[in-house]
Amino acid sequence: MTTATQLWALKEWAIAVAALGAGDLILLVRKGGIHESRHSFNMPCDRALLFPTYEHQQASALRSPFRAAVTPQAVPALGDRMSLPYWAEVTHQLPLAGQGIVEALQPFHIWTDDWLAERLAWKPERPAYALLLRVQRLMAPVDITYQAHHQGCRSWITLQDETTELPNGVPVLSDQDYRRQVTQIQAAIAGE
Repeated sequence: MTTATQLWALKEWAIAVAALGAGDLILLVRKGGIHESRHSFNMPCDRALLFPTYEHQQASALRSPFRAAVTPQAVPALGDRMSLPYWAEVTHQLPLAGQGIVEALQPFHIWTDDWLAERLAWKPERPAYALLLRVQRLMAPVDITYQAHHQGCRSWITLQDETTELPNGVPVLSDQDYRRQVTQIQAAIAGE
């Protein structure tokens, strides 16, 4: 889905990007950003750089030890340089529904149950999805300049002006560890 002239980045809280990059997390929950044009989450590609954001990151929404790892960070200003050290393949997009889904997902994410329940209840007409990400640590981070089209509450942004292809990376989890976690999450969602 990624073309030679258009590379995508998936925006997520910086603490979640760090957890993905450390292999502590493979699951993101998505309904779509506030400024997304569609009424449900849309995946324009299955491989993207991970773009850390600070706009809505809240320590109170995170469980320990992730809560303590959040440090105050200013949102980048236009023209600031950013380093993107990870890319990910979205291997699964699983619909989330049901009364017990917050409890079923509890072992697999970094957020508090209250925050996740609130997130799932937001705009109930929009379906929620679990994205399972196979993360790669780049051999050399992709450096970009923060631009106006990077701003805003949206899940996806394009990086066509900065780079055109995903560089080589090293998986943060072994194939076996990743498959084991995927199987556990799928079973938890199915058994909800």
